[in-house]
Amino acid sequence: MGPPSDLAAWIAGITTRSGIETERAAAAFAQLLPRDTVLALEGNLGVGKTTFVRGLVRGFGVRGNITSPSFALLNVHEGDRQIFHVDAYRLKDPASFDELLIWDVAQSPWNVVIEWPEKVASRLPKGLWKIKAAILADGGHHFQLTSNVA
Repeated sequence: MGPPSDLAAWIAGITTRSGIETERAAAAFAQLLPRDTVLALEGNLGVGKTTFVRGLVRGFGVRGNITSPSFALLNVHEGDRQIFHVDAYRLKDPASFDELLIWDVAQSPWNVVIEWPEKVASRLPKGLWKIKAAILADGGHHFQLTSNVA
């Protein structure tokens, strides 16, 4: 069976057993994510958020090295869409998100994908999509679309 490519599967939640499976699932999810939408990725350290983003970004046609923006705070990828990958973990306060100037440079079609969205929740637009990620007792990684789906 291939990666889940319908919203119902993501709402029910999907489980992956490897980084490669996570990337394939996320690449399939890229086809479901509306353009000009924020995707918030929630979950503890090590649950596979950056691996998910790597697959998602590849799903939009981006090749090359796709890494975590943990120290840079923001990576911008150009493919079928302009993807802004934000790691908000080290942001001191929600206003720091504004200093990234994403809304000043975003050109449709775009997506903002943000890890640790709770750190800047007050700065994120309404209507964002949210995926919760977790590690299961058996070591699998679980991803569930939890809000604002059409």
